[in-house]
Order: sequence, then C-alpha cells, then structure tokens
Amino acid sequence: MTIEHARAHAVPKPWGVADLRPWSDLRQEGNQEDHKVGEIWFERSGMAAADSSLLLKLLFTSQSLSIQVHPDDKFALSIGLPRGKSEAWYVLSATPEAKVALGLNRRLTPQQLRDAIDDGSISNLVVWQKVSQGEVIFVPAGTIHAIGAGLVIAELQQRSDATFRVFDHGRKRELQVDSAVAVANTSPAVFAVPPSQITDERTLLVANPHFVFERLTLAPNSAWCLAAERETWLLVLSGGARVGSFDVGIGDAIFAQTDRVVIRAGTEGMVCLAAYTGGSPISHLLQGVGEPNALDLGRPDEERVATSFPQAKAGPANGHPEIVQ
Repeated sequence: MTIEHARAHAVPKPWGVADLRPWSDLRQEGNQEDHKVGEIWFERSGMAAADSSLLLKLLFTSQSLSIQVHPDDKFALSIGLPRGKSEAWYVLSATPEAKVALGLNRRLTPQQLRDAIDDGSISNLVVWQKVSQGEVIFVPAGTIHAIGAGLVIAELQQRSDATFRVFDHGRKRELQVDSAVAVANTSPAVFAVPPSQITDERTLLVANPHFVFERLTLAPNSAWCLAAERETWLLVLSGGARVGSFDVGIGDAIFAQTDRVVIRAGTEGMVCLAAYTGGSPISHLLQGVGEPNALDLGRPDEERVATSFPQAKAGPANGHPEIVQ
C-alpha cells in the first residue's frame, strides 16, 4: 500500500519561463532570465523509493523545443534502455499563436528523412497546428514531434531517457541522426484524440498499452474511493481536496499504488488528471463513498488491504478501448 504526496523538482531550460504561477512557486536561484524553469518533474517522495514506470511533468515554453523522436520498447531494449517512450500532452494554457508539431506533411523514405535532417529541411516538413487549453495530443513512439512557444503542458510519458533530436533551432546540440532514422514512422499522424465520457466524473483522454490518461471532475464536498490497483498519478488542475492524509491544490501531485485512496473534494470541488499503467480504463477506478463495492470507511485497515482487485485486460495501441468490467 502506497500513497505519497509527490515531490516537485524544477528543471532549468533555456526555453523555459521565470514565472510558474499558478502551477508552482518553485524558483531557481539567481537572475530570472538566466534561470528559467522549463520542466517540473513529479517524483516519488521517498528518496529511496523505486523509480516509477511513468513520468508526469509540467512543461513551460517561451521558445520552441527541438524536433525529436522517441523509440519504441523493442528498439530501446536493443540499445540497453529499459523501455521506449510514448507520451501524451494535456494543454493547460496556450497563447493565441501557440502550436505543436506532430508527424510529417508527406511520407519519406529513410534516405529522404536522413537528407532532410542533414540539410535542416526537416523543420519545413513537420506539421504544425495551433492548440488551445484542454486539448489532448497523443504522441506514440516513433512519431516526429515538437512543442512550440507559449505553452504550459502536462506531459505523461513512459519513464525513459530515449530522445533522438533531428532539429534544434541553432542550439548546436548533437543530433542523433542514425537512431532517429531507425525509429521514425513517417506515416501521417493523428493529431488529436477526441475525449470520451466514461461517467459524469470521468473523461477518458488517452488509452494505449503503456498508460491510461483521464480527467476527473469531482463535485464540491463529494467523497470518493479511487482504486489505485496499478501505479497511479493524480495532478490537480483546479480546486482542491484531501487525498488520503494529504491536502492538495492546484499543481500538486499524488502517487499511489496497490491501494484504495479516499478523496474528499473541497468546497470548490476538484478537477485533476489521473494517469495509470496498463492498456484499458478501469471500470471501478472511481466510486462514490457509500456506493456498492466502494471503500467502507468503517472497516479496519487490515480488511481494506485484503480487498482484491479485478484484473484488467491489455488494450490496443491507440484509440479508446472498451472499459474492462
């Protein structure tokens, strides 16, 4: 049984921002212009805790990021990495001109892709599209992509360091051309996955074999039981709640695993992102306290621990699978 208030770690980036509000009050030491924060990583609170298989983070962009691609699990294992990297973006805020890039405007052969990387024309081949608050973009491994300026994004990804840059806007960092050509899928990309409603409180954003991404909308002063049978992350977008023994508000994250977590929404209710491993949404993920099969708050802890969880089946590579009952 594990419930932790996740530790937030600020990562400076030249393309980041100085003001992280309202998402965080973390700051880097020194001159603001020289110490911009580009990412906030949410880590397990225990320093000795095992690494999670998912990584949840916030991105803050004042400039465009590099154009890049990530490998799938098979390629990552072949080069000694534990896993590949598929990811999903949830747009928290966007300036009117903010864009992201996903896929190419035409199919390329491996040699054509290599030539486009070598001469820099790859920057004119990626498909840019404006995005706005609340949009969700799924980025499967192998998809060439980039994030533009003026965005705050919640990113969920497989925990992996496998990133192959193909264009870096003159920043002079190394490009990983051979690896990028080996893993890139130059077929047209599906830009946005339409959300689907599971219940009044649950909106399915993305489901793939590596993770499920949802948005939870909890009414003011409501009480819920969250079945965190898999590795599970929560990120508060608005309002607040008491989650287990932790009081959380906007920008706070919770890690839970093999536990049933009681959530008591505050007077403003709470909207949060929920992410967990596996391929299919869990039908019993969220139940109102007092509903059949929900956590009986009167039972002793040892009885709660003994509660068994139904098994979930693996889902397809993308799209929205049927919910496992």
